[in-house]
Amino acid sequence: MEKQKFMKCFSKSENKTLVAISKAMPILVLLLVLSVSCQKEVKEIEITSDDYHKAVDKVTEVMVHDIFSPPVASRIYNYANIAAYEVIRQEGNNYKTLASQLHELRPVPKADTTKNINYKLSALVAYLEVGKSLLFSEDRVEAYRDSLYNSWKLQNEETFNDSKTYGLQVAEHIKNWYATDNYAQTRTMPKFSVNTDDPSRWQPTPPDYMDGIEPHWKEIRPSIIDSSSQFKPARYPDFSLEKDTPFYKELMETYEVGQKIKEEGEDSEKLEIAQFWDCNPYVSTHKGHLMFATKKITPGAHWIGICKIACKKTNADFAKTVFAYTKTSIAIADAFISCWDEKYRSNLIRPETLINQHIDENWTPVLQTPPFPEYTSGHSVVSGAASTVLTDIFGDNFAFDDDTELQYGLPVRSFKSFNKAADEAAISRLYGGIHYRAAIDLGLDQGRSLGSFVVRKLKMNSSNSGVASSN
Repeated sequence: MEKQKFMKCFSKSENKTLVAISKAMPILVLLLVLSVSCQKEVKEIEITSDDYHKAVDKVTEVMVHDIFSPPVASRIYNYANIAAYEVIRQEGNNYKTLASQLHELRPVPKADTTKNINYKLSALVAYLEVGKSLLFSEDRVEAYRDSLYNSWKLQNEETFNDSKTYGLQVAEHIKNWYATDNYAQTRTMPKFSVNTDDPSRWQPTPPDYMDGIEPHWKEIRPSIIDSSSQFKPARYPDFSLEKDTPFYKELMETYEVGQKIKEEGEDSEKLEIAQFWDCNPYVSTHKGHLMFATKKITPGAHWIGICKIACKKTNADFAKTVFAYTKTSIAIADAFISCWDEKYRSNLIRPETLINQHIDENWTPVLQTPPFPEYTSGHSVVSGAASTVLTDIFGDNFAFDDDTELQYGLPVRSFKSFNKAADEAAISRLYGGIHYRAAIDLGLDQGRSLGSFVVRKLKMNSSNSGVASSN
């Protein structure tokens, strides 16, 4: 028994040598050697939930640098978190595989139980490897990853090597899966054709008059919803510029709200709300011949930030943290597919265009109008979906302080629940002057219906309830 106890102090290769020595050395002498050698203790690699938060933050930082559009950013979060989840669920908790639950996802390779695998380390390796592969500036992730690798290797080289090998195996599996989601094919599809003959159809907006972003996003394979059109929203009011019609009234509401906010100036809370939830990854500013851009997070990234806040507030363990990010990411990614399906089907013109054409040629919205059709509101759909899933995980009436936008110079805002935050995120689009009321209200309905579907259908733990799985 003493011999076995001491043998644990050594790596597998060292153990082979010691076994050979033991055959030629009296046991008491061998135990003395082992006792002295064990004084050089092999450290276990300690990894916490905070390490995972930092990895997610690093990927977000690089996405902001690379200026990914909201739909594409959601795809990155989705696959990277799924890779980590499929690793950590094998650690011995109650979480179930997503294989066969997500479209075309086969079971990931099983871990070799004869190896010294640290599942948390493997999960981080898988997350960073998949995330890196979907970013442009891979070197920025590699520098961060290598600093972790060097630290882990110094602590326990054998565990590090075994864990890294397994994490890379799972990452490769997920990379092969995402390669079949039609993303590559959509890169070569034609640009969106603008219909200038129909006054209700979307037209590029100032100041850059960019082409419509991701017009073929509905072709991306969803993760859990049946199809991109499964949650097709109710129709918006029929287009009309007649003053007593519902559509025209919504147009005037957007115009008048924007005018009032400008009159109130910097003290307007509606202005603060609009700016807080702007989440436009690329805002361009033109001053004479000078043009410069401001980079910020996407709507999906904001809700990923809220997921982080909830995990930290509840002291969620590593597995629960990965679970929360993954379930939220799946909802966000499918919400963008659902929303973009409707955007380019309805192809509705933005308020800014109509107001400049028919009401006030000098009017500008509080926020810069994003370069894609109006209906439904992307932030509303995504906020509805994400808030529904987060409520399922952490409970209703979960109060939190949202400091996600501090890095962009915006103050903390407090919310009594995820649903209240979603309500504010949605109405911010009216305050910002970039949406009509129907896109906001019906967009929230669309997102919440989709989020409820994710909660019902996605079985990720024994009770299919995030709250019940808390540790």
